[in-house]
Amino acid sequence: MISTRTLTLGIALLAGMLFPLGLSPAGFWPLILLSAGVLFALCEWQPSQPAFRLGYLYGIGFFGTAVSWVYVSIHTYGATPAWLAVTLTFVFCAGLALFFGAQLYCFQRLSSRHAYWRVVQFASLWVLFEWLRSWVLTGFPWGYAGYGAIASPVSGWAPLLGVYGCSWLLITMAGSWVAVLRRPHVMSQWAISLGMTGFILLSGQLLSTISWTEALGDPLAVAVVQPAVPLAKKWSRVHREDILNDLALTTEPLYATHDLIVWPESALPGYRDQMRDFLDAIHTQAAAHDATVITGIPSRDHKKRYNSIEALGGGSGLYHKQKLVPFGEYIPLEPWLRGVIGFFDLPMSQFSPGPNTQAPLVMGDIAIAPFICYEIVYPDFVAASSKQAQLVVTISNDTWFGDSIGPWQHFQMARFRALELGRDIIRGTNDGVSAIINARGTVVSTAPQFTKAVVSGQVQPRSGLTPYAMSGSIPILIFSLISLLLGRDPQ
Repeated sequence: MISTRTLTLGIALLAGMLFPLGLSPAGFWPLILLSAGVLFALCEWQPSQPAFRLGYLYGIGFFGTAVSWVYVSIHTYGATPAWLAVTLTFVFCAGLALFFGAQLYCFQRLSSRHAYWRVVQFASLWVLFEWLRSWVLTGFPWGYAGYGAIASPVSGWAPLLGVYGCSWLLITMAGSWVAVLRRPHVMSQWAISLGMTGFILLSGQLLSTISWTEALGDPLAVAVVQPAVPLAKKWSRVHREDILNDLALTTEPLYATHDLIVWPESALPGYRDQMRDFLDAIHTQAAAHDATVITGIPSRDHKKRYNSIEALGGGSGLYHKQKLVPFGEYIPLEPWLRGVIGFFDLPMSQFSPGPNTQAPLVMGDIAIAPFICYEIVYPDFVAASSKQAQLVVTISNDTWFGDSIGPWQHFQMARFRALELGRDIIRGTNDGVSAIINARGTVVSTAPQFTKAVVSGQVQPRSGLTPYAMSGSIPILIFSLISLLLGRDPQ
């Protein structure tokens, strides 16, 4: 006979596994409400259940599903045995699950006796712990509830409140209906929950009709080159010439018809100083047609190596990536871990972060905010770094995650940045998902994964700032903290 406690923990685990289905690629956002609602219900209906354990099991299910793609990177591309890759992935997910354990522990200690204050506190803690995940140990801002809002009427709130605000709204809706189900005979609770849900959805729909930024000048013709170079060939000297020739031949007919051409992260298979002749040739060809080529390229000086992005031809500027991926671009505790297993010795895993203050790339009178791979998933970093830009370019190499859900989650976050900032975004990747995204987060043009392709379309430079771009996440974080503390019962 299964005990009530065991059954409760099992439900928490399953509820956590359900949550990522509300994100891309499945994208059925009501499952986020269901998942969070079940967790809140377990807290409400099983108050004797240890809260930390309940949250921890939910977190195991949540991260074990949402970031299962880590296994692909470690095993398939990190030359790590399957058993060890499974172990490392589990350890990673188990560590992240501590956030949910701590979140529910805090909720148990701080929650009010009033049903709707508890709903607000639950949502506020959810947001505050999402924010904590964005900076603790360099941060892992992945799997936020608010990203599911991009497929819902709640998306209209994104330019005002950002992804954390959308998380708060979704979790509040979920909790409000749990409050109703606990006391279904109380008509006032039905009225409150219906009114709250209706207000969030209808106002979000109305807000989505507002254009927070304005078109600046004429649209630009853009091409994104998706070369689909296998990782096994990428850093091999044997294939270097073929990769460069293929990029040059693919790009040559694009100069005359496009203003801007984007290559992916680390498109060139060598350091910038090693590629000088090739870069000079591309610069000359692009400049002759008044076109700009933006490419990812590793660079180095006499002290450090950088993951960089450079504008050539009619554009100019060099940017060094600031937010590096642990174990992928640098190795924590490197003297002890380097060489222990293949995953700790990946190519190009000795980068240093670039300076905190860097100028945007420039194309004529258009400033372009550049972001490399993982950087686009940091909401406040992107908002602060793009204030002076009229266009955003993000490049990546999601080949490391194969045919998993990782690239699609990453793509969804890039789309959400466009919606938050009211800026068109050009996304170039090695083998997908490459796309042109407009200021409403809508995909204008894209290409299939794992294919060599050129994505063509137009982008519109834009001026002005959304409310979120001006303030970042500070308002919703302050609101969450205040509402959390105000709801505490007097001691």
